[in-house]
Amino acid sequence: MIIGVIGGAAVSSEVREQAFEVGRRIAEAGAILVCGGLGGVMEAACRGARSAGGLTIGVLPENDTATANPYVSAPVATAMGIARNAIIVHTADVLIAVDGSYGTLSEIAMALNLGKTVVQLQSWRLHEAGEVDATLCLTAESPADAVEKAVAVAKRSRAGPDKPIFPRNRP
Repeated sequence: MIIGVIGGAAVSSEVREQAFEVGRRIAEAGAILVCGGLGGVMEAACRGARSAGGLTIGVLPENDTATANPYVSAPVATAMGIARNAIIVHTADVLIAVDGSYGTLSEIAMALNLGKTVVQLQSWRLHEAGEVDATLCLTAESPADAVEKAVAVAKRSRAGPDKPIFPRNRP
């Protein structure tokens, strides 16, 4: 499973703590975390995932992998600016939005356009903005709730209609 974590670079300490917890729980669930690789929510989530032995991928807007936060396991330099958001969204099976600004909103919109689920934790209130597919835009009450919902969605999306969610072990 690959779970995307999206959110802003300038965040409060409360949001930073939530992102850390989201990242830690993603790693504990055995999933890979993909994000924008910079500061704020991205750094806190990567730090949380790494604290639990997880793998983190940072898709960077610059052409230099040295710009990645220190908790990114695998930095990907794109030199694409905010267009790199499309790579994050396409790579993730499901996304968790923690707080966030306009960049986060663009990632949410791309995900919804692609039919991917976004679990929102104190993020954009899209359900108040108009017609939003309630099956794709979920609200979480806590980091634990966000990751639980994201993992369930990722397992379903990876299983597909003809595959079991928990495949049998092969010899």
